[in-house]
Amino acid sequence: MSKTVVIVGSLDTKGREFAFVRDLIQAEGLNTLVVDFGVMGEPLFEPDVKREEVARAGGGKLAYLASGQHKDEAMQVMAAGLAVVVRQLYDEGKLDGIISMGGSGATSIATSGMRVLPVGVPKVMLSTLGGGDVSAYTGARDITFMPSIVDVAGINRVSRMIYTNAAGAIAGMVRAEMPPTVEEKPLITASMFGNTTPCVDWARGVMEAQGYEVLVFHATGTGGKTMESLITDGYIVGSLDITTTELADEVCGGVLSAGPERCMAASKAGIPAVITPGCVDMANFWGMETVPEKYRDRNLYQWNPNVTLMRTSVEENIQIGQMIAAAANAASTPVTIVLPKKGVSMLDSPGDRFWDPAADQACYDAIKQNLKPGIPVIEMDYNINDPEFANKCAELLLDMLK
Repeated sequence: MSKTVVIVGSLDTKGREFAFVRDLIQAEGLNTLVVDFGVMGEPLFEPDVKREEVARAGGGKLAYLASGQHKDEAMQVMAAGLAVVVRQLYDEGKLDGIISMGGSGATSIATSGMRVLPVGVPKVMLSTLGGGDVSAYTGARDITFMPSIVDVAGINRVSRMIYTNAAGAIAGMVRAEMPPTVEEKPLITASMFGNTTPCVDWARGVMEAQGYEVLVFHATGTGGKTMESLITDGYIVGSLDITTTELADEVCGGVLSAGPERCMAASKAGIPAVITPGCVDMANFWGMETVPEKYRDRNLYQWNPNVTLMRTSVEENIQIGQMIAAAANAASTPVTIVLPKKGVSMLDSPGDRFWDPAADQACYDAIKQNLKPGIPVIEMDYNINDPEFANKCAELLLDMLK
């Protein structure tokens, strides 16, 4: 049975371009299903899912939105509606891949639909924004962005090549078959930073020796969001949340925050978790010149020419500890917090640049004071990167998984 590529876009302003891409995908032997989320003019060809249906799914009425006086509301309604329509098509087995094209407005709407699809479903966005910072559009999903080079406006010598490449990309992704694996091992997530790499590597080895597959995520904001999206989607059986540094960025206004809900996914999904305050000694900024003026007199460390680390304070660590406790308190399955008494990172070790026992203790005390009774807290007289600490984290998760 031939697979289906869902094409989403504005057929009033870009109908000719979408018809061109549709025909290319069909020529590859794939079925297509076209969803129109245009609002103003009439579609240049008949879609499979009409704009009225998209607007209705988003809780709006097309006649109201088409007046041109409610453009912001139209964007919101069509984005919400497209997400509903796309997810329904996927759940009904009518979507094996998705593609769209357009400028910033179309990109915003189209990627709203793409983000509701699981990781692994092919997603291609040909956009005028491609090549720039598209993190706000991808979220924690595997959306492939292609720069449109020229605007998505007409079929010319350049755009014809780009459209053809985009059609070929989605067709190739949809047709590709993943090689069979001998064994599907249960999945564990682990959060890591450069300053907790030894700990995570050791713990990963222990878990893998016991038959688990460990997915490691770099705690850079996007990494934490992606990790937690996989947990939310039900792929993961346990979490080694060793590097919760993104909470420090959330508290301090750093550039690598994963949002205030970071650490909550395992609790909400009901999977066992080990949580440690890894790298909460540091908030991240870009080059030294980007550090806010209010932080210029703080303990700053230029990790590389593009990244500046700031040592977190006692007050900031109290807030971080409260957030960690709140995440553990929300758990419906076993969770254990492990605290390294000799520092939460490489830099936070006796005699090193970020060593500050008072700040660390403030975090630990806030965790213990705000934690519900019955949740284990284990304090170890090691640095987070000592093998004994890493081994304990892995053993605790293994025990909870049993």
